[in-house]
Formats: sequence, C-alpha cells, structure tokens
Amino acid sequence: MKQQLEKIESLAKEEILSCDDIKGLDSLRVKYLGKKGEITSILKQMGKLSAEERPIIGQLANKVREDIENTISEKLKALKQIEQDNAIKNETIDITLPGKTKQIGKLHPLTIVANEIKEIFIGMGYSIADGPEVEYDYYNFEALNLPPDHPARDTQDTFYITDNILLRTQTSSVQVHVMENQKPPIRVISPGRVYRSDAVDATHSPLFNQIEGLVVDKGITMADLKGTLETLMRRLYGDDYKIRLRPHHFPFTEPSAEVDVMCFNCQGKGCRVCKNEGYIEVLGAGMVHPKVLEGCGIDSEIYSGFAFGLGLERIVMRRYNINDMRLLYENDLRFLEQF
Repeated sequence: MKQQLEKIESLAKEEILSCDDIKGLDSLRVKYLGKKGEITSILKQMGKLSAEERPIIGQLANKVREDIENTISEKLKALKQIEQDNAIKNETIDITLPGKTKQIGKLHPLTIVANEIKEIFIGMGYSIADGPEVEYDYYNFEALNLPPDHPARDTQDTFYITDNILLRTQTSSVQVHVMENQKPPIRVISPGRVYRSDAVDATHSPLFNQIEGLVVDKGITMADLKGTLETLMRRLYGDDYKIRLRPHHFPFTEPSAEVDVMCFNCQGKGCRVCKNEGYIEVLGAGMVHPKVLEGCGIDSEIYSGFAFGLGLERIVMRRYNINDMRLLYENDLRFLEQF
C-alpha cells in the first residue's frame, strides 16, 4: 500500500505540472482528492492492515494528500497569472482615444425659480406648507367662502372625481388646513400643482403650478401685503420692474387686487402673449375674508391677514423671456439645456 501511495503521488504531480488550464486542473483534484478519488480508495483498504501498519500508512496518506494539494495550489496560481498576463496583453487601451462624456442632469426652469421664490420667503420668516392634490370640495371651495351655488365656481372648470372629491384648482386649500391646525401668528407659502380644465395655449394649461402665501396676525394691513409683493418682485426681476394693481373680487379676500407684470415679450406694447394688453396677470391678492378666518376658528375681531397666489409658469416665462408656456412641458432637451 505504501508503494501505491507513492505511485499515486508521482503520477498526480506529473499530471498536475503538465496541465495547462484551470478546468483540467480541477478535474485532476477530483480524480486524486475527491470522495471517489485515488487517495480515498486507498484509505478504504486500511481495515486490511495490522494495528502496527495503520498509523504508518495513515500518516503517509495524509502527507501524500497534502503534497498533492500544495502542488495543485501552486499550479492554480501559475495558471491564473498566465490568464491575467494574456488579458493585459490582449486588452490594450489606446489612451489617445477620446473619453466618454457623462451627461449631468440639470434642474428644470420651473424648479429653479420655485426654489428661488422659496428662499425669498424663507428669508422673510415664512415656512413651507404642503397638502393633497386630490382634495375635498369643502377645502377647495366652501371653506374659502365659495358655497355650492356661488357663481365663481362656474369660472373654474374643475376636474371632479366624485361629487365631493376633486383635483384641487388652487393651493388655497392648503391654507385652510394650516389655519385649522395652527394658531396665529401664521406665515406660510404653499407651492404645488393645481388642475383646471383649461384649453392649452401660450399662457394656459390644464396642469400648472401655484405658489400661494398666507399671513395671519394682529394688525396686518394691505400695506403689509403691498410691501411683501414689492419685495418679491424686486428680488425676482430687479429694481426696474413694473407692476400694475387692479381692483378685483375674490370670494376669499376683501378687499382684493390683481397684480400684473409688464409683458416680457413686447415690453408693454401689446402682443399675442399678453393678448395685446401690455401686461400679464401673475397673481391675485387681498386681505383674508373674515368669513374664512371665522370658519377656521380664528377670531376676525382680533386677527387679520393677507393672502396671495401666483402662477409659477408665468413668473418663469417673465424671468427667462419664454413666450409659450407649452415649451416648459414638451421635454425638449434643446430648450431645457439652456437653463
């Protein structure tokens, strides 16, 4: 049995050293060291040996196994090194070839201006409030002094889901949630998407973005509203901006005003973008109606407030001299990459 082990060791080393691929080397490992391999077959015959011979043959078998394992390990390292050398030789990189440019994404112009407006109001002590886009009729209309039979509802083509649930037409609904859950003083803006069944044209879309603001505290007047809007426009457009305030009516504010900005496309002369008026409406504003305050549990004899709402798309168009709102939603990279 001793000669058999020595012969197995000699043959194994000869085959291992002459092997030239990793797969073949693994087959030799199984052949000599596996459960049905040559070494195992010899060890199964140990029962035929005398008590004196067993430890001697057992020790020899372990040494032969160890020598074969070491030979396989060294050969495997050599074969892997050969593979690596061949790969380096065959995969030469031409460093004179131009590299692959990785495109980096950019913020959408709507996001750029929205972030800037948020920073302006945060700097004035406002916080940012969020609310659901799918809203109850109560928060979108009734709590804002727009009962079911109010004629102003006819001017807002609303996407109703059920008789009581709709896609919000304004982010004023967020202001109601805030007033119900927070005691004055209140200073918040509520940016977000709103939905109206408008025909698509250069200045209208069924989906657009609003940023509405609300301040409720003791002693708030129309002068505070005017100063806030002037600060906003000055920060957005510079000291030479021109705006126009027109008396208006909103059910949720009294008194109310429309705020227009000089048309960026024609500089006040009149064009298709401004419908030949020279100015573009950008926001509505006014003092919060006492009924709205009382409906939210705020005493209108003690507190007053102002609210405003602006269309983000029109602010962006004014900022970047864009003459068609549809460009903001067509996802044309040739247009968007300019910003």
